[in-house]
Amino acid sequence: MERRVVVTGMGAISPVGNSVAEFWEGIKNGKCGIDFIKNFDTSDMKVKVAGEVKDFDPTLFIEKKETKRMDRYSQYAVAAACEAVKMSGIELDKVNKHRFGVMVGSGIGGLGTIEEQVIKMHEKGPSKVAPLFIPMAIINMAAGHIAIKFGARGTCTSTVTACATSTNCIGEAFRNIKHGYSDIILAGGSEASVTKIGIAGFTSLKALSTSENPKRASIPFDAERHGFVMGEGAGILLLEELEHALKRDAVIYGEITGYGSTCDANHITAPLSDGEGARLAMQEAMEESGAGKNDITYINAHGTSTVANDLSETCAIKDLFGEQAYNIPVSSTKSMTGHLLGATGAIEAIASIEALINNFVPPTVGYEVPDEGLDLNYVPNKGIEKEMKYALSNTLGFGGHNAVLCIKKWEGK
Repeated sequence: MERRVVVTGMGAISPVGNSVAEFWEGIKNGKCGIDFIKNFDTSDMKVKVAGEVKDFDPTLFIEKKETKRMDRYSQYAVAAACEAVKMSGIELDKVNKHRFGVMVGSGIGGLGTIEEQVIKMHEKGPSKVAPLFIPMAIINMAAGHIAIKFGARGTCTSTVTACATSTNCIGEAFRNIKHGYSDIILAGGSEASVTKIGIAGFTSLKALSTSENPKRASIPFDAERHGFVMGEGAGILLLEELEHALKRDAVIYGEITGYGSTCDANHITAPLSDGEGARLAMQEAMEESGAGKNDITYINAHGTSTVANDLSETCAIKDLFGEQAYNIPVSSTKSMTGHLLGATGAIEAIASIEALINNFVPPTVGYEVPDEGLDLNYVPNKGIEKEMKYALSNTLGFGGHNAVLCIKKWEGK
């Protein structure tokens, strides 16, 4: 028997706020979290802006001694997980810990730690490399820290699919609960790649915007777009089997009803120009959820602000929905957060859930110049009120990875 999976808690660390409430308030009001990079000197770099996390204090969630044993990406993940658990109201001493799992990934992991320790080795020799370098750098450690903190002894995995990472983590967690292997899973992703080597690497790939105007750097679907903006942070959802949630009178924020996962099998960075892989992932998610084309009331697009992605994704949406595509608002919250890489899917799933709860579509800010062929309703600059039913949350990663969640507004059992 297939079981239903609901969201009973959420946690967010983002460039526009370090809680779900702050994040949603910022996104709803079109707040741009992109600014000039403050964490390191960019005077010798072509890229000057990013979506950095601001005013983050890890000691609010983690003992000071423990923070020194974690890369920032793990700190963000634990902080977001703490908020999700608190929001859920779950009493963890009353749950079966062997049916309580963690599925949290990262696109890159402890990049800041890697950068710091490689420099230290180069300057001072290999004996000076930190003893905890490896545990701080590896991608599975965010999930490990979360499991340790909350005593989750069930499945604990870290999917790594570049920008699709956290959507794949949430989707696989959904299936794990749906098919009876777990009752509760903390799922999502975290990233802290706004580092000098991170920015330099993506700049050399010619993937990043070189705009020195933060308001015109991440401009999805705009004709003048020319690259994405790096963001950082974490998004965690507490997924729970429906009856398990109802028995404890949990507040339910939304229901995951479908998941699609495909690969372009085409190129290491470029999407298929016709968007076929993205289209199939959206189609799979809708088919599993039982949602028809007229049921989808919002699409949170991957919308990276790159020439290739925005056109490919628009083609995918138009190919799947036909004329109905013009009736569906499609916005990219990356216009406000930048691209959180392995955390982007989770943070955008939270935006989609909040959109459903509030019957409000967040905008694509910074949109000024329409592009021929990109003619959907991208909700330019100001959000709109709209009665909601289902939302699609799209994430499309390097390597051709496509992952889509179909999320249903919770209206009772």
